[in-house]
Formats: sequence, structure tokens, C-alpha cells
Amino acid sequence: MIYQIIAYIKFLVRSTNQHGVHSPFVFNFVTRCLYDAKNYDAYGSIYAYRKALLASNEEFEVTDFGSGSRVFKSQKRLVKKIVKHSGTSLKRSKLFYRLISYFHPETVLELGTSLGIVAHAMACANTQTKIISIEGCPNVASIAKKQLKKFNIENADVQVGTFKDRIPKLNQNTFDLVFFDGHHDKQATIDYFNLLLPKANNESVFVFDDIYWSKGMTDAWEHIKIHENVTVSIDCFHLGFVFFRKEQTKEHFKIRL
Repeated sequence: MIYQIIAYIKFLVRSTNQHGVHSPFVFNFVTRCLYDAKNYDAYGSIYAYRKALLASNEEFEVTDFGSGSRVFKSQKRLVKKIVKHSGTSLKRSKLFYRLISYFHPETVLELGTSLGIVAHAMACANTQTKIISIEGCPNVASIAKKQLKKFNIENADVQVGTFKDRIPKLNQNTFDLVFFDGHHDKQATIDYFNLLLPKANNESVFVFDDIYWSKGMTDAWEHIKIHENVTVSIDCFHLGFVFFRKEQTKEHFKIRL
């Protein structure tokens, strides 16, 4: 926690908003997507999905293949408490809705389904987008599948298994958007990035969650953003975005959300 506080202070000092961005591609992304303040109709469904989970008293046992939880000490957890204390926020859900609306990806991969909050938001943005979401815990995946079905989501496929096992078995040749949201560990994050790098195309965006979760995660982020295939990176503190556009000059940005 102390590491995150210090890192955030440094981020605030070094970061900017759209006025500090000179790249047209990044400027448009920041102003038309990240800073888009429109109240989309689909936000009602996003709110309802979260509200339904918050009302659930269902308890289940977690199988955790990642770095564990900083909130929960027991492997038995209530759905509503996960949403309240460690689930994806409403603000984050809306952001992922806008990401899909802005980039119009045909194929999306999410590493870490959890309760399906992000998968639902992305699926709402474009019913033609094919979303594959991998979840290591069978019990969590079961709840996510059930909840997505209740909300008539048909374009999100939740697959059960470890990332290490499932990624090599993916049949897709390319993914337009990949969200890395699980196994918050330096080497694991780098390994999954390397595994999925061959599936990136010129327009792909890779999104990394909690890049300041620990020093190890920040080290992983620094390693990834200087990779020769990455041309643009955007550090928003809680999220990191990398792009592979060959026509772009290599640049790194820190943007306040």
C-alpha cells in the first residue's frame, strides 16, 4: 500500500491531460474515449448487472491461481462482498464499454473473468464483438456464466482454466483487444504478454490492470512498454495501454483519468 501511495504521488507530478498530448492518435483516444462523459443508454444495463451481484447472498469457495487477495483472508466468499470490496467499479465498467465502442474490435480476450462485470460491459458495447474470457476458478466462472445468461449476453464465451493452459489452445489468429486482469505477478504478466504478442495486429490494444499493484507489476509494465513491437504506451496509473501501430513514433504518455 505504501508503494502505491508513493507511486501515485509520482504519477500525479509527471502525468498530464489531453493538453499535453501532441500525437493525433493519442489525443483522439484520450478526448473521445477516456474522457468521454456522455451518458450512454447501455450504462443502465451495466448498473443493473452490478446491482444484481450486490444483492446476491451466494457464497462460494475460490480457487486462486494468481497473487491472492489483499482484502479477503478466507477462500469462502460472498458474491456481494467481492463486488463491494474488490470488484470492478462502475467507472471502470463504463470505460471498457467505451473502449469497445471506440475501437470496434472484432475479437477480444480477457484474462480474468471474475464475476463477468467487464465482459458484460464490453459485450453491451457491440453485440458483434466476439469476447473470450478466461477464468481459473470454476466456481467463479459458473457464477459469471449464469449472470451473463440472465442478461442475455450471447457474445461472451467464458472458458475455465489457467491462463497458461488456455492461451496456447486459443484458435484465434489475432485479437484486437486483450485485457490482462489476473495473476498480478511480474514474470507471469511478462510471460502472458509474450504468449499473446504473436496474436497482436497493427490495430490491437493490450490493456493491463493494476500496473502499480506492486513494484513487480510496475517492473513488468516498464519491460512491456519498451518492447520493440510496442510503439505507444499510455499509463493511466490503474490501467496501462499499449499499441502496436507501426506508423506511430515510439512515445510513452502518462494520462490522468
